Amino acid sequence: MESPRVEELMRELAALPEEFQRRLHSAGFDEKRLISLARTLEGPPETRRTERNRVRGDVRPPAKDEILELPETTSAEAKALRERGHDALSRGEVALCVMAGGMATRMGGVVKALVEVKDGVTFLDMRLAENRAVSARAGKSVPLWLMVSEATRAPIDHALKIANAPSHVHTFEQTQSLRLNGDGTLFRGADGQPSSYAPGHGDLIDSLRRSGLLDEFRKNAGKNTPKSVWIANLDNLGATVDEEILGAFLASGKKAMVEVCDKAEGDRGGIPVHAPSSGSSASSTSESATNRLQVLEEFRLPTTFDASTVRVFNTNTFLVDTEALATTPIEWNWFEVEKKVDGKAAIQFERLLQELTGAVDTAYLRVPREGAASRFLPVKDLEELARRREAILAVAQLRGMLTTPA
Repeated sequence: MESPRVEELMRELAALPEEFQRRLHSAGFDEKRLISLARTLEGPPETRRTERNRVRGDVRPPAKDEILELPETTSAEAKALRERGHDALSRGEVALCVMAGGMATRMGGVVKALVEVKDGVTFLDMRLAENRAVSARAGKSVPLWLMVSEATRAPIDHALKIANAPSHVHTFEQTQSLRLNGDGTLFRGADGQPSSYAPGHGDLIDSLRRSGLLDEFRKNAGKNTPKSVWIANLDNLGATVDEEILGAFLASGKKAMVEVCDKAEGDRGGIPVHAPSSGSSASSTSESATNRLQVLEEFRLPTTFDASTVRVFNTNTFLVDTEALATTPIEWNWFEVEKKVDGKAAIQFERLLQELTGAVDTAYLRVPREGAASRFLPVKDLEELARRREAILAVAQLRGMLTTPA
């Protein structure tokens, strides 16, 4: 027996115009999931969000040797890793996937990919230039996939056309869902229409599987060899294709690798900890349920766990084996988030990409945060862009992202 509010939501969804429904479902909208999530909107919001988000069971920091380190740049080990990574690139075994679905809401509400990092040069321009540079080093085209959203697809596709982007550059669209009111009924904006949104970067895996790009890459990249997808945020121009890091991932023998960097004062985010694996019973005490080293956001940690004991955090840059990316079943957690839309409170459910680490064996590599070797230069707003611009342009110049001096 459904509650009246869930029954109301079901009626509202059934009454949506056919064209609107077709558009939603073509973008992977899951009506049954939304209804299931609406059922959880009971009780005080803070209580239910804490209940939904908090991990139970034993949570422990990683051992020191579980955070890998890059060897000295001039060492024989570093040279061997670079050669291994270069060989994989030259055999066509690596693709780069960039998350470009966001609108720069703190930069005037424009498409972030088209924000200028310097006069006349956008984030997208730099990603295309870096792809040209790495393809030249590899001696063949390295696929570049851009995950867009309904809001960013048309502007990015247009920009790619203007830039005469090569045929190995593709866009694919992430899932759409619908916002709810706090009582679980359908939220409507100021125009009276349902309000759609893209439910977080955790959408990447299902969206990439749905796009066909991953299957085509697996088929064409050669048989019986490991193939990898590098995943990075659009606005972190430090996260570029690097032969030594690729070699380190292949040498690790793991199905995924997360780039982590040292925490600075005030940093909060996802950290690697041993915790119950995705889909494990919260009450399970088995080693398999408690000994998965995975990334958890600090809001998910038990109140008894001191996050400051872990001195590195997730940069949201991943290397993932294509077979694991294509076939691993992942039991996603959906996080309730309150947003202001047209001046009103709306509920949306999001998922996080790092939950992949709870499903597959993952390595963790500490990467530089400062200087010319930096791999963590995120830009969330105009102030941060201004503050980081000099460092970004220095890194961009060294890595082939600028065709003219910075």
